[in-house]
Amino acid sequence: MTPVELIDHCATDLIHARVAFGQGTLNAQDEAAWLVLWALNLPLDTDTGTFISPLADEDIQHVLALLRKRIETRQPMAYLTGESWLLGVSFHVDQRCLIPRSLIAEVIAHGSMDPWLHPDSVRALDLCTGGGSLAVLLALVYPQLQIDGLDISADALAVALINIERHGLHERIETRLSDGLTHASGVYDLIVCNPPYVNAHSMSTLPAEFRLEPEIALAGGEDGMDFIRNLIQQASSFLSEDGVLVLEIGHEIEHFNRAFPALDVMYLSTSAGDEQVMLITRQALLS
Repeated sequence: MTPVELIDHCATDLIHARVAFGQGTLNAQDEAAWLVLWALNLPLDTDTGTFISPLADEDIQHVLALLRKRIETRQPMAYLTGESWLLGVSFHVDQRCLIPRSLIAEVIAHGSMDPWLHPDSVRALDLCTGGGSLAVLLALVYPQLQIDGLDISADALAVALINIERHGLHERIETRLSDGLTHASGVYDLIVCNPPYVNAHSMSTLPAEFRLEPEIALAGGEDGMDFIRNLIQQASSFLSEDGVLVLEIGHEIEHFNRAFPALDVMYLSTSAGDEQVMLITRQALLS
């Protein structure tokens, strides 16, 4: 069996087992490729089409053992491998934090919020930083920024510290245990936040893979807006005069609009849609 044939075999088994995707890959073929390449200790950007020789039986059995573990335990591949990638950047990940996949990463990489950032912006906050992926991406894209990463979970912050050290950013990113903005320090030119926003009904129907992630990082109460209500009320006090809040709400646009019918927001387009990430100015929050 060649690597390509093995990937096709794994993809078929993943489909038949009805595993859930969305925590690093979006379909069975990509998930199978990740599984096979990682199990064979090959770079994830390997062109498998160049490997036309049959694999050793020992290698095939190693891959199939990982495939069985993925199917039987429903653990996401990121937890099985201890690594996840977001926009080409590698992050350590384990069950202490969410698997990095925030759409705010696209906003950072594409410069979508640049028109609202002052040239002298120097301080940013990644609220609900989890494993620190957005804080790291902010530091890589905006070298002038000093960044605070806040989270209510000490376990998640332990993962964030691993990723900060991994990318050599310990002098520019400071983490702090905080329930929301409770221990935010001073004012920021930019706050990014991927909060817990999944509504109660959606939480009750999550696939097994997603239920293995920390519930505290996902569940946003009955309508998904519990954390966001407090944030909208408090954020203006922690923003500089021209500061902005970049907030992810996923598929909760209807609940958001009901909760904040008069709030003036600007949506930032992403690959998942045009109403999942928004930018809110300090002036809009005040009014």
